[in-house]
Amino acid sequence: MDFLNRLLGTEVALRRWSWASLVANIGIIVTGAIVRLTASGLGCSTWPQCNDAAYVPHGAISHHSLIEFGNRLLTFVLIIIAVACWITARRVTVDDPRGRLVRRLTLLVALGIPFQGVIGGVTVLSGLNPFVVALHLLLSLVLVVLIVRLLFAVTAEVPDTVGRLDRTLGVATFALMMVACWLGTVVTGSGPHAGDGGAARTGFDIEVVARIHSATVWLTVLLTVTVLVRAWRAGHRVVRRWATALVGVELVQAGIGYLQFFTGLPAGVVLLHLLGAGLAAAAAASVMYSSRHDSRLTRAAA
Repeated sequence: MDFLNRLLGTEVALRRWSWASLVANIGIIVTGAIVRLTASGLGCSTWPQCNDAAYVPHGAISHHSLIEFGNRLLTFVLIIIAVACWITARRVTVDDPRGRLVRRLTLLVALGIPFQGVIGGVTVLSGLNPFVVALHLLLSLVLVVLIVRLLFAVTAEVPDTVGRLDRTLGVATFALMMVACWLGTVVTGSGPHAGDGGAARTGFDIEVVARIHSATVWLTVLLTVTVLVRAWRAGHRVVRRWATALVGVELVQAGIGYLQFFTGLPAGVVLLHLLGAGLAAAAAASVMYSSRHDSRLTRAAA
């Protein structure tokens, strides 16, 4: 019983499960990228079975089948972590605003992961339609954002109290980052890494969509720097910390993006860019959640 309490019955356990959930959900973005970059997206030809005869690869198993099936198995690891996080939240939180928020968030994540698995099945059944594949990634990023909010709640991180303009800038930075991530999926859907040799592409000119994506990224960087400068001047330590982290992630991501574009999209560099997308979404969400609006400050500034 003491072991069970340490595992599922303390605030420390709740924080650990929350961090594990964040790492796992960013990790499955990377493993999903491996599936696509190795052309293993249809290694299992149907869903929920791996093929018409069985739920698991059998017979003459290719490495594509093993990679795709392995990625499917990881979904169950995420579900176990999410359910453990929800059970722990139910056991250790009280019926106050924070407790209710934590329980809602853990439940959303626990329900969202199986739903994400269904979308993964639709990507296979659609023959890796690039727009469905994009939705699959974007839902992973939504789960990452929810878990970041959970972490702010369970770590008792107190957001800085800011005026309306600073709050708006923080939210806008997050929103623009999400637009940049979406445009990144359009670039991917227009490029050579389809996930399988016969998968369809969007039909868009990859250079055009890549330039639009790049412009959005640099607008996000400019907005993040604005948030950072204003946080330094106002002494907003939490916003400053996360805005600094986001600028760092953005600059590394931009460098990786240009490197993959000018070197012909090598798989290893694309993989790093997908890891960066997960980290960028988490950092941008942290910037948004690191502040809260106080109307008194807005009136004083006016």
